[in-house]
Amino acid sequence: MEFEKDLITLKSYSKEQIQHLLELSSNVKQKMKKKELYQPLKGYSMSMIFQKRSTRTRVSTETGMAYLGGHSLFLGKDDIQLGKNESLKDTALVLSRFNDLILARVFAHSDVEELATHSKVPVINALSDTYHPLQILADYLTIREHFGKLEGLTIAWVGDGNNVLHSFMVSAAKLGINLRVTTPHNFRPNSEIIDYAKTSSNEHNTEFLLTDDPKEGVKGADIIVTDTWVSMGQDEEYEARIKAFNGYQVTEELGKFANPNWKFMHCLPRKQHEVNDEVFYSKRSIVFDEAENRMYTVMAVILALLRMDK
Repeated sequence: MEFEKDLITLKSYSKEQIQHLLELSSNVKQKMKKKELYQPLKGYSMSMIFQKRSTRTRVSTETGMAYLGGHSLFLGKDDIQLGKNESLKDTALVLSRFNDLILARVFAHSDVEELATHSKVPVINALSDTYHPLQILADYLTIREHFGKLEGLTIAWVGDGNNVLHSFMVSAAKLGINLRVTTPHNFRPNSEIIDYAKTSSNEHNTEFLLTDDPKEGVKGADIIVTDTWVSMGQDEEYEARIKAFNGYQVTEELGKFANPNWKFMHCLPRKQHEVNDEVFYSKRSIVFDEAENRMYTVMAVILALLRMDK
């Protein structure tokens, strides 16, 4: 299957392309679980630009790349000249001479877009302030493993209108998933992405709901998802955000409005005010399966962008 040069957002990916990545992720996972030797990337390298710290993204990518036989190079904010003494354009052109891929975890979405524009090799968005496509691929893989399907399911988001939510909003309807979004009015997702989600939902005959009432938002949900209420770089907003999200904590009490067998997801790291221990460490919680699947999905993306997904 043909893919674009880069993975910047799932908005530009079709249903078939997303499903292909999920199938490829499952195949890679099976190989790893069997300790099967599979090293198609011998001789390949990838630079990993990290403006933000990370646990899952860094560990999953470095481990996955090593398993595939390739080499990954971590470049933290103090390791290269990115955007300081050297332009993004020049950085992309230089790294393209050394590496076969560039993975970037950045603040501004425009940074990863600019890297992709000038890079001669595939660029993977490992998180930006607008989108987090790798996380959503891992979420879809996890949901499919637990429910046996994606189409017809209902995901309820309870929390901030952030990059993870945006990635759900530009992809869920394509896969036949209903999406119910609950955010405080002042913390709603990007208005253009809201419009896109509404249009996509109408085109694919799915439900899209936007509300500020958590009880309404989780009605009929198969999966309840939340995320951090205070992202990196928002520390000055901490008190205001905690106050605005009062009543948004995911609990068994809130889950009574969802379907009886609902599952809970969170991309981590998690805080108690977002979800209590009763839910987080319960059999409903599939957060650690979700975290593990970050590795298999990034491996699938790497293989697909390098045209080694046959």
